[in-house]
Formats: sequence, structure tokens, C-alpha cells
Amino acid sequence: LPNVTKSYRTALTITGIVTWIATYHYFRIFNSWVAAFEVQQAGGDYAVSVSGTPFNDAYRYVDWLLTVPLLLIELILVMKLPAGETASMGTKLGLASAVMVALGYPGEIQENLAVRWFWWALAMIPFAYVVFSLLVGL
Repeated sequence: LPNVTKSYRTALTITGIVTWIATYHYFRIFNSWVAAFEVQQAGGDYAVSVSGTPFNDAYRYVDWLLTVPLLLIELILVMKLPAGETASMGTKLGLASAVMVALGYPGEIQENLAVRWFWWALAMIPFAYVVFSLLVGL
């Protein structure tokens, strides 16, 4: 990091952390998919069947729960806002995005469509706050 301008070092470090987290989780997602489904060649076509091992949807949400707040904090850092505003906006947007992802997961695992829409609507509240803050609040 010595070749990077000092004001961007923290943001670059966050980029590396996000990349590592995403790489780890996407390998886990891939391995979960491979375990959950069996692909067999049938002539010139392929047949996909369920193996009996459940696909783990939670890996995506854990990835998002960690990376989305970090990416928003990184965005705030590179905007070169005053220190107090950077800390305040980073905290607010980081927490709002974590709440957004956390509210989305219960909807993901629901079978009932009405319940899914309920959780979607709840997750849209912090999403709207993040978008408003980025478009109007800065």
C-alpha cells in the first residue's frame, strides 16, 4: 500500500477485504450447489435432479451482510467528506444496509408468497433510506 495515496489506503484495504469475503462465499455457494444437485448427461442433453442435500441460500445473505455495508463505507471514504460526516454517514449507511439484508433473508426462505412480499416491503425501508441518503443527503 505504500504506492497508494494515503487518503485512499483505507478504501483500498476495504476493497481487498470485500474481494476476499466474496471469493470465499462464492466458492461456498458453488460447493453447496454442486452438493445439492446431480447433473447427468442423457444423450446430447443434461438432466438435473435434486441430490437430497439442501442448497444453502444463507451464504449469499451472509456475503451481502458483510460486503454491502463495507462497500457503502468505502464509497463514503473516497468522497473525501469532513471526518465527522464521513464517520456519521458510514455508520448510518452501514447499519441501514445491514438491516436491509437481514430483513431480506426471512423473505427468501418463505414458501408463502404473501409473507415474502411482507419481508420485501420491510427491507425496502432501509433500502430507500440508503438511496435517498446517497442521492439527496450528500
